[in-house]
Amino acid sequence: MTGEVIFGGRDLAIDEVGALATGKAEARLSDAPAFREAIARSASHVADTLARDGVIYGVTTGYGDSVTKPVPLDLVAELPLHLTRFHGVGTGRMLTAEETRAVMAVRLASLVRGWSGVSIELVELLCNMLRHDILPLIPAEGSVGASGDLTPLSYVAGALAGERRVVWRGREMMSAEAFAEAGLSPVTLRPKEALAIMNGTAVMSGLGAIAFSRAVSLSALATRLTSLACLALLGNPAHFDERLFSAKPHPGQMKVAARIREDLSAFAARHAPTRLQDRYSIRCAPHVIGVLEDMAPVFRSTLETEINSANDNPLIAPESGDILHGGHFYGGHVAFVMDAMKNLVANIADLMDRQMALLVDTRFNNGLPSNLSGATGPRAAINHGLKALQIAASAWTAEALKLTMPASVFSRSTECHNQDKVSMGTIAARDALRVLDLTEQVAAALSIAVRQGVALRVKDGALSPADLTPALAAFTGELDAAIPFIEEDRPLDTLLGELCGRNAAGTWKFGWKDGPA
Repeated sequence: MTGEVIFGGRDLAIDEVGALATGKAEARLSDAPAFREAIARSASHVADTLARDGVIYGVTTGYGDSVTKPVPLDLVAELPLHLTRFHGVGTGRMLTAEETRAVMAVRLASLVRGWSGVSIELVELLCNMLRHDILPLIPAEGSVGASGDLTPLSYVAGALAGERRVVWRGREMMSAEAFAEAGLSPVTLRPKEALAIMNGTAVMSGLGAIAFSRAVSLSALATRLTSLACLALLGNPAHFDERLFSAKPHPGQMKVAARIREDLSAFAARHAPTRLQDRYSIRCAPHVIGVLEDMAPVFRSTLETEINSANDNPLIAPESGDILHGGHFYGGHVAFVMDAMKNLVANIADLMDRQMALLVDTRFNNGLPSNLSGATGPRAAINHGLKALQIAASAWTAEALKLTMPASVFSRSTECHNQDKVSMGTIAARDALRVLDLTEQVAAALSIAVRQGVALRVKDGALSPADLTPALAAFTGELDAAIPFIEEDRPLDTLLGELCGRNAAGTWKFGWKDGPA
């Protein structure tokens, strides 16, 4: 652990979601009396309304289309557990530990706002699950993104009640068993509490926070790999001239161009261009990567607003206790961000795939060996270099591009036409993560290609260490340490897996003057 994240009385940042998701930070509830009083007051509003025979959706009524069915007061206490049970219909892969922690952190951030009518005991147990790393097994599929992430979040609610399976200390068990071993106790879900946990956007937002962080890291990596591709091709650094980009001043695009210009500054000072105009995948790289850079602040702001919102239904007005029935569980904002982000990320996959295609093809690579093979002499005839890797990169790119169809346009009327317009935000978030997986694979392939290409240029004397800035030399040193020079054909799958893990974790260091990426 490198720190702690305080819940209560403050907003949660995407970077903090990431720190909690990766185990680099620990969750803790605020000790402020005002915070705890606000949570207690929210729960008491529910109890007071029930005492007055008030009507609350999902407390004294059935759920969804069953809202017209009153629930007898002697059965109100049983209703929350029934909600968790009948939503146990999740399918597909289980969320990873990182994804599950992000979901729990985001749900906790919403519940502590004091609008949801939950008890301090429930909030404390959810926080303690995060602290002790007691992770519910959450199936990825089954949410239409309104009324929130009902089915996947039912596995969180059921776990809090001791009824669902969790992973703790590497073992799968019932949550009640894990709680007993950890010195905790399950909660008895009070009226409104299961609904408060389940009827929100925590799964799509948690996955979205992870996707956002990976996309930002990928943007920086694609920028650096473009610089190295340009070097390997002996390209034209003048395409990134500061004056040129001042004429079309999109800030993110300008940042990408400035970073490439900085990377190529030593090379530009020592070499004349070999082409007047490089092909688009080099020349227009800032225009492709820059769109993601320009949209990233909007994506961050939108996701953080969602994360720090009360997004269940109904909400309880903190001061008056009025029951406010609405639709904040609708995940339209997250759906849009995820649909847009996966489009921009897939475009970067396409860019890198085209750069790799230039590097391996003797018609376009400015004198490099076919398929960047490091073999020479008679053995060159039986060695094929990166031929298959380029084919695989094109396959990954095609799959990423195929997934760019917006999920949000596939709204389906469901649940007896009560949920007749839904966001599909969780599907969009899962799509975005898959597109990132594929694009990180393309980045891994391009990393191998540029490492090989630059090494071949150094070997034939076209490049020298003096052509690299200190930051670029440090990065190529990292690449050289991670990726061996390929002289004889060898399987690359294990290497690709290692590089993909590093790409997803965002651990590369770039050293640009504008600060760490």
